[in-house]
Amino acid sequence: MNKIIKERISLIKNSNPEIQNVPIPIDLVTVSSSGLYPHISISAAQYQIKRIAKKNNFSEQEIQEMINKCTSNKFLGVFGEKTVNVLKFNLMLEGLL
Repeated sequence: MNKIIKERISLIKNSNPEIQNVPIPIDLVTVSSSGLYPHISISAAQYQIKRIAKKNNFSEQEIQEMINKCTSNKFLGVFGEKTVNVLKFNLMLEGLL
């Protein structure tokens, strides 16, 4: 495992101490070459619910509802996976949407 991946895993685990035994979704560890891909998997979004809720004074249910509102279906209903639009989620979290 390369050094960057190990550092990311360590950072993610330290940021989410309540869920140390839950496997980290791969897209939280790997990123596009630009690091600007605006979507994450549903599992990556749900992995972070506890931390986001606690940090932003929301219930976990409220965060899950925001995730649901920011989730896009598969392309043409068939291809790929459902994803969460991170920009839209962050705007909702800040009360801007």
